[in-house]
Amino acid sequence: MDIQTTLLVDGEKRTLALDTRTTLLDALRDRLGVTSPKKGCDHGQCGACTVLLEGRRVNSCLVLAVAQDGAEVVTAEGLGKGTALHPVQEAFLARDAFQCGYCTPGQVCSAVGMLREAAAGNPSHVTADLNAPVALNDAEIRERMSGNLCRCGAYVNIVSAIRDVAAEQAAGGGAGTASPRTAGASS
Repeated sequence: MDIQTTLLVDGEKRTLALDTRTTLLDALRDRLGVTSPKKGCDHGQCGACTVLLEGRRVNSCLVLAVAQDGAEVVTAEGLGKGTALHPVQEAFLARDAFQCGYCTPGQVCSAVGMLREAAAGNPSHVTADLNAPVALNDAEIRERMSGNLCRCGAYVNIVSAIRDVAAEQAAGGGAGTASPRTAGASS
């Protein structure tokens, strides 16, 4: 049984008829041609399919698309503005925080989501003081990113990239928006 479903994907309204069993990941990749979310484990264990759904990170392989009718979905492709990269994308490039790149879009979306969660004061399993602002040290970053696996082992550079953006954010930089710099610009 197909149901008419409308999603706002990377700023573009997309309407399609979907089988009620279609996951958000399959709707994005197979029906809309948005290929940055990757199908890794298809069980919510690797994080390669992470997208931002209504501003929160989710494993798109675990979410039914028809249940998200009217929702905003942002993928790694939609984080930047035009040719301007999101600060997290820039940091991943600057720190060489990827190897094969398969997990990178999910890692980037998860990093953007976790930075928002930390800025909102949401604690993680390793947050020591629940009454103080969250300090994004390496342990916090690793715990918050633990749902995203990198089989190449680029974790050290991923943590460094996220630490850079968190420091910029703490210093008053706007890590939630795209940077005016482009992928071709030196930093």
